[in-house]
Amino acid sequence: MTRPLYQVKADFFKTLGHPVRIRVLELLGQREHAVSEMLPEVGVEAANLSQQLAVLRRAGLVATRKEGSAVYYSLTSPRVSDLLAVARGILTEVLTEQLGVINDLRAPLPPV
Repeated sequence: MTRPLYQVKADFFKTLGHPVRIRVLELLGQREHAVSEMLPEVGVEAANLSQQLAVLRRAGLVATRKEGSAVYYSLTSPRVSDLLAVARGILTEVLTEQLGVINDLRAPLPPV
């Protein structure tokens, strides 16, 4: 029995639902990175980064290649970067609207 598409999509977005994974995908959207290059950029322990990379690898979002003792990661599709850019645009719109509401709430009340 196949899973409904909405469930597959939900699982996909759950995979994206961790700040370290998002940061890793942002970095890999710029270029391929070795794990050692990502550590200072992501700001977590090596074991935690390794766990998050494994989740992304199982989801098929990143690929690896080995060069000597270094492991390099890259995105499996440039569309991952496109998705993150769309998310950024949506957040910008939503937060801008919310800021407008907050500014309206802070405005002095007109005299009665």
